Amino acid sequence: MSALIRMRSLNVFVIFIVLFLVFSIFSPGHRFFSRENMKIFLSAGAEFNIVAIVVGMLMIAGEFDLSVGSILVFSSWNFYVFYNAGVHILLALFLTLCVGGIVGFINGIITVKAQIPSFITTLGTMLLWRGVTLFWSGGLQAGMELEKNPVMFKAIAGVIGDLIPAQFLWFLGIALIIALVMHYHKFGNWIFTTGDNKMAARAMGINTDRIKVICFTVVGICVAFVSVMQMFRASTFSARTGDGWELKAIAASVVGGTALTGGVGSMMGVFWGALVISIIENGLIFLRINYWWIFTVFGVIIVSTAIISKYIEQRRVMLGAERN
Repeated sequence: MSALIRMRSLNVFVIFIVLFLVFSIFSPGHRFFSRENMKIFLSAGAEFNIVAIVVGMLMIAGEFDLSVGSILVFSSWNFYVFYNAGVHILLALFLTLCVGGIVGFINGIITVKAQIPSFITTLGTMLLWRGVTLFWSGGLQAGMELEKNPVMFKAIAGVIGDLIPAQFLWFLGIALIIALVMHYHKFGNWIFTTGDNKMAARAMGINTDRIKVICFTVVGICVAFVSVMQMFRASTFSARTGDGWELKAIAASVVGGTALTGGVGSMMGVFWGALVISIIENGLIFLRINYWWIFTVFGVIIVSTAIISKYIEQRRVMLGAERN
């Protein structure tokens, strides 16, 4: 099974390279490969990719989070309120991370204690936090002078060597930490076991409810951090931030080989899956294709990769039967 997962990750990497070459060659004036677009791709894409990584981790644990887009905008609103209230920027960042963590914790507690499918739980909280944000903000879109904090600005949204955005380095760092935990730490083994067979995990003494709540909380914290990254990059708060991110994050995880049923996947696969989703969105815009076609492409990707994931799951069952 591990060989199948490694092959899937390699295939997604090849798809990313092919897409990169196609968009570079066929974009008008070859502007896709320009320095300016690479900065946009690495910065804005990295923000989404962080969300995709943690959503992939949660899916391996056997759960979904459809509320990440709403957590994003709700966290953004809280940071906007804290900052404009005169709260020190470091404290505002800390409080925003706490808000995201609490929202994620609530998602986890409702799911495991009320024994409600996470799809339903987070569908409800997706509408809840989006509605609360729109109500409190009044649909606001407002600029923020975050450049007044040069050290924080450079650390979160600066550019290294006039080419590498700080957001991309944050993405690499968070992806590396999650990958090390998932594949080389006992907590990662507990996540895989919980997603693969919850009853067996409990029989082994694993507190599956705690594992899932922790994963939901980590998702909330990381999404809150991404919300701050976005605001530093754009110097703007928008009440429409994060629309559609939940489905794109799930698509990235599935493309990367994460099973919809949980227990199967790899962080390397999700890493490249997230980059594939990001490059498709960026590349289609440069090919001057109507933005609405992006949703069509993502729909095809989700369905086709779900079929592939089902095939991989069947192969896993067959291999297990052969060993027995």
